[in-house]
Amino acid sequence: MQNTLTLIILLGYFSLLFLISRLVSRRDSGSNQTFFTANHQSPWWVVAFGMIGASISGVTFISVTGMVLKQDMFYMQMVIGFFFGYLVIAYGLLPIYYKLKRPSIYTLIGERIGPRAHYSASSFFLLSRLLGTAAKLYLVCLIIHEFLLPTLPFWGIGVLTVMMVWIYTQHTGIKTVVWTDVLQTSCVIIALIWILVSTISQLGLSPTEAYHAVISNGHAKMWNFTDWSSSQHFLKQFFSGIFIVIVMTGLDQDMMQKNLTCRNLKEAQKNMLWYGIAFTPLNLLFLCLGILLGMLSLHLGIPIPARGDDLLPMLTTGGYMGTSVLVLFTIGIIAAAFGNADSALTSMTTSCCIDLLQQEKKSQQAAKRQRKAVHLLLALILIVAINAFYYINSSSVLVVIFKLATYTYGPLLGLFAFALITPRDADHCAPYICIASPILSLLFQYSIEHFTAYRFGYEILLVNGLLTWGGLYITSQYKYKKQ
Repeated sequence: MQNTLTLIILLGYFSLLFLISRLVSRRDSGSNQTFFTANHQSPWWVVAFGMIGASISGVTFISVTGMVLKQDMFYMQMVIGFFFGYLVIAYGLLPIYYKLKRPSIYTLIGERIGPRAHYSASSFFLLSRLLGTAAKLYLVCLIIHEFLLPTLPFWGIGVLTVMMVWIYTQHTGIKTVVWTDVLQTSCVIIALIWILVSTISQLGLSPTEAYHAVISNGHAKMWNFTDWSSSQHFLKQFFSGIFIVIVMTGLDQDMMQKNLTCRNLKEAQKNMLWYGIAFTPLNLLFLCLGILLGMLSLHLGIPIPARGDDLLPMLTTGGYMGTSVLVLFTIGIIAAAFGNADSALTSMTTSCCIDLLQQEKKSQQAAKRQRKAVHLLLALILIVAINAFYYINSSSVLVVIFKLATYTYGPLLGLFAFALITPRDADHCAPYICIASPILSLLFQYSIEHFTAYRFGYEILLVNGLLTWGGLYITSQYKYKKQ
């Protein structure tokens, strides 16, 4: 029964995405300009709403609700920092990107520093995005395999998911993604609210009683101003939130490509601000849901799972919350998976074609054929990466991979900082510095934590970026580039 229901939901949802794709791409030749930029015709409010769903991967949908039982609500300190990071992107980076007038933001590195730095930036983005997307899809496919479709082999779920994404994005790319993200965001928000309401109902609480139950819960602690050595200290979390958004959104082709489809800079800035405002209460709802699910687990006499990620799937698929919650959870997790994967596949294709293969120098027909081949090849590589995670079969390895993926953004931060504020020629050593900086950051973190009580959070990203910038500055030729 559950297997059949899940398959119906999966195929029905894909049919909706495919229908949207067909409607969006009708009378469109599927040119590279459309695939990469949507002809700069996307309404800002559509992009803003859709970016919410793109940011909420299946990992976010499950992990944020589960993390609160172990890490309380300290994550909100970082979320508050996120908003100020969005301000920096809106008024600091977007004007530069719109002035650049290129599909890929990494062409800025090429123009300001040189081709080697340009290739390095794009390569680090592709590595990070591939690892991050594969890891997120691995977790979603694993949940579908373990809780929803146990009779279907894991590799089959992985192939089915990625090929569905490839089918509806392969013609018009980002133009399709902008509109399919609206459906996916709607499904995620509806699923979140429905599960939240159902949990409150199961506990026999009114909305006011649920509010007081959450704020009086021992896991509702949100602020840490005293323990400076903790990675959850407010200043560490707040400033890490700012820089994580700047680097992982503002310097990320995946997220910026959607902003660059807006009609003009003013609309793109409006999109970024409203997206940043909406992201804060949504994360708060996920954390509140985590506390309420913990209360429901105790109320039903069910042991809270050792892994926080198992809490939401266990309750929604175990028959404890009814069929409607199971259906909405399935839709929500599928929507979150597709919403993250489609934009990632499109942005990786864009960066590979523009930055590495220099398609702007080719004829339109040759460039289009090459783009289609790259798009399919990246989809196949993504399938292999997802299955590699499964056969490694270790959550600790997954944590390490996520950590390594975040390290790859440090060189991007250093490269962009150097390109924007230091007009020196440092192109000849850029690839070596970008490889060395994450390694030196790891050694630095290990040394500090081994000999002192200090524990790094995401602020190691700043150390990584500074090492990249410093290496570029030291090795640069002492002559200014012609303006």
